[in-house]
Amino acid sequence: KLLRYTLDKHGLHQVRIIASDRLWEPISFVLLLDSELHGVVDVIGAHYPGTKTVPNALLTQKKLWSSEDYSTFNDEVGAGCWARILNQNYVNGNMTSTIAWNLVASYYEELPFGRCGLMTAQQPWSGHYKVEAPIWITAHTTQFTQPGWSYLQVDGHLEGGGSFVALTDGLGNLTIIIETMTHNHSQCIRPPLPHFSVTPQRATFYLKGSFYMVETLQVWHSRLGFESGNSSLFQQLNPVKVCKGKFSLDLNVDEVYTLTTLKTGQKCRYPEPPPPQPFPSNYKDDFNIRNPPFSEAPNFADQTGVFEYFINASDPGDHVFTLRQVVVQRPVTWASDADQTISLIGNFQWVNMTVTCDIYIEKQRDGGVFIAGRVDNGGIYVRRTKGVFFWVFADGTYRVTGDLAGEEILMKGLSGVRDNAWHTLTLNIQGTAAFGLLNGYPLWENVTISKPSNGWAAIGTRSFEFAQFDNFHVE
Repeated sequence: KLLRYTLDKHGLHQVRIIASDRLWEPISFVLLLDSELHGVVDVIGAHYPGTKTVPNALLTQKKLWSSEDYSTFNDEVGAGCWARILNQNYVNGNMTSTIAWNLVASYYEELPFGRCGLMTAQQPWSGHYKVEAPIWITAHTTQFTQPGWSYLQVDGHLEGGGSFVALTDGLGNLTIIIETMTHNHSQCIRPPLPHFSVTPQRATFYLKGSFYMVETLQVWHSRLGFESGNSSLFQQLNPVKVCKGKFSLDLNVDEVYTLTTLKTGQKCRYPEPPPPQPFPSNYKDDFNIRNPPFSEAPNFADQTGVFEYFINASDPGDHVFTLRQVVVQRPVTWASDADQTISLIGNFQWVNMTVTCDIYIEKQRDGGVFIAGRVDNGGIYVRRTKGVFFWVFADGTYRVTGDLAGEEILMKGLSGVRDNAWHTLTLNIQGTAAFGLLNGYPLWENVTISKPSNGWAAIGTRSFEFAQFDNFHVE
């Protein structure tokens, strides 16, 4: 209620409120009890509803959205999941919007939820990308409907299994989307999918009312080829003739059809992307960009904290342009974020590596930074990340640990490092041994590494604190 008041007070009347982006309950029950809250919530949003809703949500008469869904590996099964829930979220659960997490998988594939985007573009260094099957499944709906169109209230269950939805713009246009996804070929990452069966079938449709006069429908078709290995994605077929409001279709399993009065559909061509390449085995970044077009350095993947380009106006020398960790308070978070900040870079398959970086601790007394190699995790599992971490602290000590949490201590001692001064750290990992340099001189050596056996390079800080990095180099 306070949020609605605040939005209106600042002239943001057009901004609507979706709640509670979790489960259907208790928000639906509370809306039925609290008329004031009912008046300010516009949409009930649920995450991963499994195409089902609850009676209370329907009783509120609010719009129902699947406000986060999919999160599934973007192969053919992922396309099947997406095809099924795009229809059945409405057919089974009266949801008029389904939002996929995420649109484009643009993060290192070995992180949690690798390739869980509708398409993949995870190599900015090579420019390689791949338009995956879920993109074309999306087109079956989004090319032939728009926000503002309405679902027709029909029972969209097909007799032989599968579903259909029908939508109109209210101006005479009609779009019907049909899916016949089988159980094993359409499982999403969550929730578990109860068993059902789908068989080949002949389906007959009857158009009534204002649609009785429709004579032809454009046809777009996809077949997910699990047995043959050959999928046919978003192909235009011959139009279907409608006779006195009636037409029939022979439907096989694992197919999607769009039948529509719109003639604007198109399968656009795109240039062949550059071939995939591994991350460069010798990579440097001095962050010397005067007017960066965006705030983050390329190829670094922040897992906790935020690392941004920074102009260090107080430095007259070599460190005017740096990379700075800028979040100084642990955020409110849905996953168990680490207490440290960390940004990953490189190739998860790396085994032997030398990581060098200039570092600048800003936080006095208990500030600290690290460089690391063979880092094995991130995302929702970042708290349990292992690797080889070389830390220096503002109190003049150093540590080598086998984990981000800093609990598995492999070596420790004095370094002479202080806050508000630049130092160069070097971490060398070869086979089962590691050593570290400070300002080019050996600081520690003969640390035995048992695991992990491979992983990314990384930089980070002891807490959510300001710290700067410059002249990063991994080889």
